[in-house]
Amino acid sequence: MASFLSALKISLWVATSSTLLVALFGMALAFVLARCDFRGKNIIDAVVTIPMVLPPTVVGYCLVVLLGREGIIGAPLYRLTGWSLIFTWQGAVIAAFIVSLPLMVRVARSAFESVDEDLIRISYSLGKSKWETFVHVILPLARGGIMAGVVLAFARGLGEFGATLMIAGNIPGKTSTLSLSLYSAFQVGDDARAGQLTWVLTGISVFVIYLSGKLSRGRWM
Repeated sequence: MASFLSALKISLWVATSSTLLVALFGMALAFVLARCDFRGKNIIDAVVTIPMVLPPTVVGYCLVVLLGREGIIGAPLYRLTGWSLIFTWQGAVIAAFIVSLPLMVRVARSAFESVDEDLIRISYSLGKSKWETFVHVILPLARGGIMAGVVLAFARGLGEFGATLMIAGNIPGKTSTLSLSLYSAFQVGDDARAGQLTWVLTGISVFVIYLSGKLSRGRWM
């Protein structure tokens, strides 16, 4: 029970932290991709989408190359501070952020693109600024899709396995999430614990799919 609660606590912390980052950066990126035209837009869209189609272990390896102690970014960081993201909960958050960002961007982008252009033009004709139009017109109309994207991103972060294992490891009480605990239970032949974790993760997934569908249709009940 103690190991389960520890894994649950770590999973919720990692998923919540990554979702906050995804909500912030994902919504901004989705809005830019949906409402702005500029050179290189398709390239940015492709780069954001890549983690969705790559195997999670490949994403994890790329993160190690970038953020490891000998990595492109990680090496200077380690020399300056003596600290590394490898085998830390912060590394798990980065992994969850990278793999869940495409979900948020794609769902939120569709929501922004669905906003009626006539309503935006009417807002401008009434003297409203771009920021006021975004806050009072675009955001409320796209809110359901944005919230659905946030919920899906949270679920993706909660269930992340491959990239997390590569960059954060599977350290009990430190980086061992529910998915990693399930893997450990299977390795040692603890079928009862593996089955319990499977039911927990499956139940969360079913609830998230249900909630996402309700939010995307603008209904809460």
